[in-house]
Amino acid sequence: MGSATEIYLRGSAGDPAVRALALLRDRNDELLAETWAKAALLSELRLAAADRQTARDGMVVFCTDRVLCHLVSVDWALYAPASGAADTRLLVRALRAQHQIITGHIHDLRAASTADQVNAAAHAVATALAACQEVERRVLLPALAELPGVDLVSLVEDLETLLDGGSLEPPDELDVRGIPHGQRHPRIFGSFARLAKGESFVLVNNHDPKPLRREFEATYPGQFAWEYVESGPTEWRIRIGRFPVAAHDGQVDA
Repeated sequence: MGSATEIYLRGSAGDPAVRALALLRDRNDELLAETWAKAALLSELRLAAADRQTARDGMVVFCTDRVLCHLVSVDWALYAPASGAADTRLLVRALRAQHQIITGHIHDLRAASTADQVNAAAHAVATALAACQEVERRVLLPALAELPGVDLVSLVEDLETLLDGGSLEPPDELDVRGIPHGQRHPRIFGSFARLAKGESFVLVNNHDPKPLRREFEATYPGQFAWEYVESGPTEWRIRIGRFPVAAHDGQVDA
């Protein structure tokens, strides 16, 4: 029986998912507020040419070091797990297109040579970033919460790791035997979502994960390979890959 500290009402302040989403909202709000503040500074001050160049360069550095890093991290931690599911695939495609628009505005900012051009590009970055974050909050995160095997808490923790300069390289081997049962599938799905085409990892488990196989078939139909490397009696090892993968006889267990 779990301790009292592990008991909470879903949706309450004690719900780990609620706390994780609040943390994500705070990070997003902080980034957006700083982007708007820097854009406002550029538009409100009519600076001399040299000072305008310095201010513009500062905004470019901020966009490169903070905004672009944020976009890459969000894509890796949140978009990737949603990119293969039928219910969220088109949404992720649209959000990634929005990322390209933001990146284009940052390129425009780098190339701007007049105060009006700098002002327009800076405000375009902030406006597009705000729109993207609103779709993430209102549409993507609720959709992610409904996907099989997805745990918003672990996804937000992954995002925090990336934003703080860490990395989330997919493992060659993922041993879930020491992970509580309710947390195994999200960890596995998160690892699979970050595989490039042709990459794979070996899942190590203490039972035949047939329910996991059914979740993969529902979420990533025709997109994954499932090969039993070892089948019990005490240890199961399954190579899970993203198509295309290197050809092996019996690679996909029918």
